Parts: sequence; C-alpha cells; structure tokens
Amino acid sequence: MSIFSRKDTETATTDAVRPELAAVTGDYTIDPAHSTIGFVARHAMVTNVKGSFQDFTGTLHLDGTDPSRSTASLDVVMDSIETGNADRDGHLKSSDFFKADEFPAMTFRSTKAEALGGDDYRITGDLTILGTTRPLAIDLEFNGAAKDPFGNERVGFEGKAEILRSEWGLTWNAALETGGVLVSDKIKLNFDISAIRNA
Repeated sequence: MSIFSRKDTETATTDAVRPELAAVTGDYTIDPAHSTIGFVARHAMVTNVKGSFQDFTGTLHLDGTDPSRSTASLDVVMDSIETGNADRDGHLKSSDFFKADEFPAMTFRSTKAEALGGDDYRITGDLTILGTTRPLAIDLEFNGAAKDPFGNERVGFEGKAEILRSEWGLTWNAALETGGVLVSDKIKLNFDISAIRNA
C-alpha cells in the first residue's frame, strides 16, 4: 500500500483512488513507547557503538487521495541520548559534541517524499543539529496499517540514513597511535516508527 507519491504518474493516479490507501488519510502522532530513533558510530576504527534517543515527539500527515501532501516532523531531546555508558553519554552531551545545554533539540522537517517501488520510499527533509540545517534523505519501508487491541489505528515504518557528522559541526575527534581516529565521521541512523492516528 502506497503512502507517498510514486515517480510514475500513471501508477500514482491508480494508487490515489485505492480504498485501502484513502483509508489511512489523516494526522498521526508518533508513539515513543513503540518507536526507536537510533544511531551507530564506528569507534577506534574497529567496532560499532550503538545509541538511541529516549525522548522525542513527532507527527505525520498522510494524504491517501493526494500523497504529495503527506508530511512528517520530528523533535528529539538531545539530553536523552543513551549509549549504555554514562561517561560516554555525558561526553556526547558536552560542548565537544551536541552542546545539549545550548542546543537542546534536533529537528527534522520533511520537504519531499517519493516511492522507490513496492513498499520502499524515500523522504527528504531538513535536519537541524547545533543550529545548522542541512538536507537529509531517509529510506523507508512501509510496514502497513492496523488497529491495535485498544482501538488505536496505527501505521508503521522502518527507516535508515547515513550522515557525515562534520557537516553539522560535530567535528571533535582524537587521533589513534595506529592511525585513524577515535570516532567515525560517518554515522548510520535508524528509525522504527509506530504512529497512532489522532482522534
């Protein structure tokens, strides 16, 4: 089932009138209890460190009759970063990295969405970190829509993206004696999103 507009005009017209597509039209709120916003960074050139943000809010507007009008927004509290190590979390919140006291939030606002075929989509938007805004493209898989046992109408997505943190001013690093650096510039982002349709 397609949420966002397809590259092929004829396909988009066909999808726009499908009853099951029109049925998901509406405004949704991301459910943080059943969603994850995570990241992976290379550490010391030899292993991956995984982390996530525990406090975030977000909304979706899905328009099944005119998918190009679908939008997404996300606000992440930087102080909620968690990597399983309190010292590392504190360092990430400090002036070396996110400057969480000065820049308490990371935001994403969608500007475009397109279909890649099947249930695969790409959503592009503006990602703001440390007051710097740059474009970010997120590849998404639409996992479907369902009504949960409590009567909530849900939609689900999985997403992934990669960024170079230096492009947002996150440049702190330390050189290794064996060559290379302590923290990779490339960061992998991952999203597991469950959103509830607003009443």
